[in-house]
Amino acid sequence: MIRACVALVAIAALAGPAGAQVLGSDAAACRPGGGPAIAVEITGLKDRTGELKLELYPGEEADFLKDDHVLIAAGKTFRRVVVSTPPSGAPMLCIRVPRPGRYALLLTHNRDGKNKFSFWTDGAGFASNVKLGRSRPKVEQALVEVGAGVTTVRITVQYLRGLGGFGPVTP
Repeated sequence: MIRACVALVAIAALAGPAGAQVLGSDAAACRPGGGPAIAVEITGLKDRTGELKLELYPGEEADFLKDDHVLIAAGKTFRRVVVSTPPSGAPMLCIRVPRPGRYALLLTHNRDGKNKFSFWTDGAGFASNVKLGRSRPKVEQALVEVGAGVTTVRITVQYLRGLGGFGPVTP
């Protein structure tokens, strides 16, 4: 009986807020007492196709959205978690960070399954959730301050919405 209760508590803790599915190769880092890590609650998905990709960058403009091979070769922070888009539920991706500090996050919804971002079909989101518009995002839009434990962030995915650029599916 006690073992069953402990198992249920552990499963509920991994489910995250409001039954969100904790996904990704770093999911264990978002368990209670885990970290440093970032748990990203994902909202605003246009559909349930393709995959979700979460990338961690250094919190500096010069390194933001730089090629992963360049960052790794320079000994800088870069991490990626990729999962198939779940068919239902509130997805939550977990990504570990090397130490507490300031980092930048990029979330993409790769709808067509190709390993290249398509402005016409794919979605993107950053921690600030400000409307992306048409210009390249600045690092300030993507910054997250991470402590020793698990930091939770909600990102609303945005898609191309005509000439105005990227925005949420439902305003």
